[in-house]
Amino acid sequence: MADPAPPTALYAADCVKPDGRPLTLYGLAPVRVRGAIPSPSPDPVDARPALRWHPLRGEWVMYAAHRMGRTFLPPPEYNPLAPTTDPQHPTELPQGDYDIAVFDNRFPSLTLTAPEPPAGPAGTRAGVGACEVVVFSQSAQGRLCDLRDEQVTLLLSVWADRTARLAATGQIQSVLAFENRGVEVGVTLHHPHGQIYAYDHIPPVQARMLAQTGAYRAQHGRPWLADFVAEERQSGERLVRDDGLALSVVPPFARYSYETWVLPARPVGLLSDLSGAERASLARVLKDALLRLDGLFGVRMPYLLTVHQAPLDGPHPEFPLHIELYPYLRAPGRMKYLAGTEQGAGEFANDKLPEVAAAELRAVSPSAGEGL
Repeated sequence: MADPAPPTALYAADCVKPDGRPLTLYGLAPVRVRGAIPSPSPDPVDARPALRWHPLRGEWVMYAAHRMGRTFLPPPEYNPLAPTTDPQHPTELPQGDYDIAVFDNRFPSLTLTAPEPPAGPAGTRAGVGACEVVVFSQSAQGRLCDLRDEQVTLLLSVWADRTARLAATGQIQSVLAFENRGVEVGVTLHHPHGQIYAYDHIPPVQARMLAQTGAYRAQHGRPWLADFVAEERQSGERLVRDDGLALSVVPPFARYSYETWVLPARPVGLLSDLSGAERASLARVLKDALLRLDGLFGVRMPYLLTVHQAPLDGPHPEFPLHIELYPYLRAPGRMKYLAGTEQGAGEFANDKLPEVAAAELRAVSPSAGEGL
């Protein structure tokens, strides 16, 4: 059985902002706050998110009109994710000693206290869920891959802790941690950060993963991930890095030219299921994959990073915990845009074979991505 202990100490301090939102500060050492807990405004945003059912796609669509006023590409001196330096112009974070901060999004698409919406079309209901911001570092200039190995490991532990806390509300069925990086993918704040969306239902992507891997286990008697890892290791063509307890691959079914998966070698459903050593290995492989993507063309690769965990109504031993990286450059200066077949039919067209992409990524030294 996996050792449930975290690979490094996780210290946490829970605080409350002037507008009532919770803030949790995490550190590799005891957390110390200097000064008051700030908020850009003392008044809470009147969030009334709603969901409407799409009968043809079989999925919910989120509506949150209050988000039209959210912060958009502010100048560096008004960075809301940097620690407050002038009490007259408060940000989201306090001064102090900590590594990672998590707080409720001021402009959420889902909330645990969403009121019932006014009468609307059939299939309209309250947008129940949670939206959190995860600030990776107090530094505004860095990247996720600039964090030390132990800080990336801490981030995995923070994602695991947030998942457990959200599950404890009794209102959440699925948690997705993700990072959008680059204006090319719609980022409106450059400070290194990600988000967590927690849903009161199982979203369609996770539901389909669960169904597919459940059918595989029923047919073969073992988790899909176990066979996938064994096959990729035996082939070696699509491996980018094998760290023993974790590995990165360009999957044989990659939809983006340099799509990379980071996954544990042992099939588990949740980050909290990993041993300390496994979490540290996964962190090293994740950092390595991000550095290679930046070093590939010598620029900061715009990407989406998504952390796929099992639904919380489990256990679901068949669900494969893994991290998917979707790089948006398919060649130097050339973006991957979703075309008609992808948007209209859900069928992706890829210009590069995964075996070729993996060979190119293996040839990139992670050091080439440093300092960009």
